[in-house]
Amino acid sequence: MAAEIQPKPLTRKPILLQRVEGSQEVVNMAVIVPKEEGVISVSEDRTVRVWLKRDSGQYWPSIYHAMPSPCSCMSFNPETRRLSIGLDNGTISEFILSEDYNKMTPVKNYQAHQSRVTMILFVLELEWVLSTGQDKQFAWHCSESGQRLGGYRTSAVASGLQFDVETRHVFIGDHSGQVTILKLEQENCTLVTTFRGHTGGVTALCWDPVQRVLFSGSSDHSVIMWDIGGRKGTAIELQGHNDKVQALSYAQHTRQLISCGGDGGIVVWNMDVERQETPEWLDSDSCQKCDQPFFWNFKQMWDSKKIGLRQHHCRKCGKAVCGKCSSKRSSIPLMGFEFEVRVCDSCHEAITDEERAPTATFHDSKHNIVHVHFDETRGWLLTSGTDKVIKLWDMTPVVS
Repeated sequence: MAAEIQPKPLTRKPILLQRVEGSQEVVNMAVIVPKEEGVISVSEDRTVRVWLKRDSGQYWPSIYHAMPSPCSCMSFNPETRRLSIGLDNGTISEFILSEDYNKMTPVKNYQAHQSRVTMILFVLELEWVLSTGQDKQFAWHCSESGQRLGGYRTSAVASGLQFDVETRHVFIGDHSGQVTILKLEQENCTLVTTFRGHTGGVTALCWDPVQRVLFSGSSDHSVIMWDIGGRKGTAIELQGHNDKVQALSYAQHTRQLISCGGDGGIVVWNMDVERQETPEWLDSDSCQKCDQPFFWNFKQMWDSKKIGLRQHHCRKCGKAVCGKCSSKRSSIPLMGFEFEVRVCDSCHEAITDEERAPTATFHDSKHNIVHVHFDETRGWLLTSGTDKVIKLWDMTPVVS
C-alpha cells in the first residue's frame, strides 16, 4: 500500500504588495497615506516624493520636490495634511499637502538645530513640533508661531523620540543606550527619570499609550519593553534579531509588536502573554552549582589545587556557573529568548515543552530595513531599506 502524502501546513507570512523604486539614495523615512493607495517618502537624495498608485498598478510620483539639503526624517499628520521634514542642515521645513496629494505648499521653516535633524514629531493637540538633532539637543516649537518654546541637552545623539499627549511626557532614546523621560510644560521641562538597559545605542522607540508600555530597540540586537504604567521599573528583554534593531511599530488592537532590523528580519511579537522579567546576573567567585573556582579566584585555586574555570551565566536563573554545569541550551520565549541561549543543567530540565512554545514569528524582508510604518486600519506595513527600495506588505496573515 502506498504511503499517504500529508499536505504541508500553510505558513502564515507577510504578502509583498508592491516595490516602490526610483530614489537615488537611501529613503530615510516613508509613510503610508491613510485612505489612499499612496506613499510619502523623504530621501538622502534631497527629494520629497508622494507616490500614488496608477491604473497600471505601479506607484509613480505625483509630487517630486527637491530640498536644499538631504532629508533625514519626517512627520506627517493626516488630519491637517501637514508634512514636517527634517534636513541635514538642522532646519525643519513644513508644508501642507493638497487634498488630491498633487501639490505641496510651503508653510514655514524652523531653525531647530545646529546639525542634522534626527527625529520629528508633530503634536496636533498641543500645536507643538518636537525634534532631536545630532547637536545633542531636544527642542520643541509652537507650530502656529514658529517660536522655540524650550530645549534640553541629551547625553548623546538622540535616535528615538516618542510623546504621550495625556501626561506630556517625552521619551528620548540616544546612542549611549539611555532612555530619558522629560515632563514638558509650555516653555520649560523637568527630568522625570532615565532608563538604561541596553549595551548598545538606542535606535528606535515605540509607545503604547493604552497599556503605558515603552519599547526600545537597540544596536545590541535586542528590544526592551519598559512597563511604565503598571509595575514601574519592570523591564522585559526580547531577543529575536541577528543584527541591530532599527525600527519598531505596534498594533494596539492585537497587542503585537513589529520589530525590523539590519538583518532584514520582520519579527512579530505577541505581547498579549504574561512575560517574565529577565533575571539579574549574580556575582560569584566560584560556580554556584559545583563550587569550582573561576579563573580570577586565586585563593580557592591554590587551596583546592584546581585550575580556575571560565564564568558563564544561566539566562533563566541568573546564577554564575561553569561550562560543565551549563552544557545545555534552550529557548525561553516567555523571557524574550526566541533563540536558544545558555542555561544551567537544572533549569534546562525544569523548562517544559509548553514553555518553549514560540511567542513570535520571523519573516525575511530581503532588504536591510532602516524605517517602518504600519497602517493598522488596513494591516499594511511599509519598510524602507538601504537598497533605496520601499516595500509594501500585507501583514494581515500574521498580524490578526
